Amino acid sequence: MLDAIQLGQNSGLRVSEICLGTMNFGIPGQGHQGDWTLGIDEARPIFKAAIDHGLFYFDTADVYGVGACEEVVGSLLKELLPRSEYVLATKIANPMGRGANMGGLSRKHIIEGVDASLKRLGHDYIDHLVIHRHPHGIRNQVDVPIEETMEALHDVVKSGKALYLGASSMFAWQFVEMQMMADMNNWTKFVSMQNHYNLIYREEEREMNPYCFKTGVALTPWSPLARGILAGSYRGGFDQGSTERSKGRDRKRTENLYQGEMDFAIADRVIEIAKNYEKKPAQIALAWLLQKPEICAPVVGVSKISQLEDLVGATEITMSEDDIHYLEELYKPVVNLLSIGTS
Repeated sequence: MLDAIQLGQNSGLRVSEICLGTMNFGIPGQGHQGDWTLGIDEARPIFKAAIDHGLFYFDTADVYGVGACEEVVGSLLKELLPRSEYVLATKIANPMGRGANMGGLSRKHIIEGVDASLKRLGHDYIDHLVIHRHPHGIRNQVDVPIEETMEALHDVVKSGKALYLGASSMFAWQFVEMQMMADMNNWTKFVSMQNHYNLIYREEEREMNPYCFKTGVALTPWSPLARGILAGSYRGGFDQGSTERSKGRDRKRTENLYQGEMDFAIADRVIEIAKNYEKKPAQIALAWLLQKPEICAPVVGVSKISQLEDLVGATEITMSEDDIHYLEELYKPVVNLLSIGTS
């Protein structure tokens, strides 16, 4: 059973030890992940199992399934739990259509986008509103003044439509600038950072992770299993995919994200350590993250109840310092994906 933990040191919000990422729920065939999307009836038993294991923190985004994911997630949570018993996060920033103002982090899109998300979710408020990228890191959008973005987000919170703010992948200096802007104007600051961090992509250890740990911001990494690489979905190469996701259109996205020369060698060590502990590779990869004191509620995605149960079990694994060193020692610096716009 998962414990409830505080979301960083700057909020009173409590969340489950892991967060269920819901990108793969929606309308099959709709959106960029449509070829491995599960519909509401397939998602329902997974949500029930999550709740039974003490998981009550759910993460979605407007762009997932072009809105369909929010519809499924909102509907299932209302069906399965009282509103006070779960924490719902959604994200905003990526384009939701071809209109000039249907994406980005302008005041217009933030206000309209939040209202649209609430309508799709069927909720009166969002517990945790996360900006999907920095205002200047969204493709085909203008560089919105960060003052405009931060004040609009503050107004959303003060209107009661969102309770807490979070951010996602950006450079550390950009995050610092946004936090300082909020602080100087007495606007609502971010309480979390959902960044890209796992055993084969550790560039965030240089600046973002230490900054967040020092300032009490919760780190809730996405892709803790490196899109299946650390779970053994690929055995030695991208042409060895063993799941629907790793063999489908999503494989190209995975190849763009993970280009390190040591990626599959590290994944082999995860498999080796998993055998020593009599656990699954995915459990070891997640346990490595959970043993980092700065990490709070990694965002995990599953398509089967058995996968969920494995990841819940990872919270009970404690690895030795020697094993942690063995998993980490092969890592070689890679290109920071933010610098080439693919993170």
